[in-house]
Amino acid sequence: MEKEEKSAQGDKSPDDVVSMADSTVTIEDIEEELFRIERLRDILVRRESELRYMMDDIQLCKEITQLRQELRKLVVIPDKEKSKEVREKEEELLRQINKLVETRDFLVEDVEFERLREREEDREMAAFFQSKFPQASAPKGKFPNRKMASKPQQTLFLPKTGLALVRDCCGFTCSIM
Repeated sequence: MEKEEKSAQGDKSPDDVVSMADSTVTIEDIEEELFRIERLRDILVRRESELRYMMDDIQLCKEITQLRQELRKLVVIPDKEKSKEVREKEEELLRQINKLVETRDFLVEDVEFERLREREEDREMAAFFQSKFPQASAPKGKFPNRKMASKPQQTLFLPKTGLALVRDCCGFTCSIM
């Protein structure tokens, strides 16, 4: 009779509460997965930034290459045959090339600064992750109650790929470095 009264009143015992989570998933597991998702989002944002730097670098190299080709056409003309306009055009091309090279140098410095900042951020996040989730780095088999333990672990900290490419010039199309 007492149980019927409690049910009628809407009182529920802790056993009656139903969770969306699998019964083997703990709060720590959920926090760990959320942290991993946040890190993945950060990695994707970084990759987007790398790709934008690379696009800018490629565009600058193309512009520099085009200007250098124009300059070569003018340089092969003997000095005796050059008009004032040709000399001025040479100087203007040199100024434009110099400006683009300086812009690219600034881009490379910016990329290097970002790379160092991200490396430090990665160290801090790795230390935080290690302190917050020490079991995440434990050998496989330590989590018998976790369904995800059998899946291969994903690496949180991906190596840089694009930033190293910006450091070099765009290879065959440009030789400004």
